[in-house]
Amino acid sequence: MNQRLQQFLNAENLSQAQFADELGVARASISHIIAGRNKPGFDFIENMSLHYPSLNLEWFITGKGRMYKSAAGLKPEPEDGFLFGVEEKEDEEEIVSTSTSSKKGKQVDNKKIITKILLFYSDGSFEEYTRQ
Repeated sequence: MNQRLQQFLNAENLSQAQFADELGVARASISHIIAGRNKPGFDFIENMSLHYPSLNLEWFITGKGRMYKSAAGLKPEPEDGFLFGVEEKEDEEEIVSTSTSSKKGKQVDNKKIITKILLFYSDGSFEEYTRQ
């Protein structure tokens, strides 16, 4: 994990001191993690995720996937009215209606709204699209 932290600092063009100051931790703690003397704890990792929401924590912790949640380092936002290259029609509702069986076997109409889409790639990375 120490090498991944150094890679992240290089990618963000941050010195150890700048990074420590930004997270509000002792500068020596960053030095100890990078040198391999200490491992980052949960609070440290949580603090990183709050300050750098585009950081892929799976990559940081396990080394799997990409450094950022998407290739550009930022969560992609759909262009005006477009998602996956298809224009949404303004007069259509953003609701997907499905009929599902209840526990008693009766048909119940549920109106479900898509709130999150996860795309998983063959290299183990993924992207998350969230409706806001």
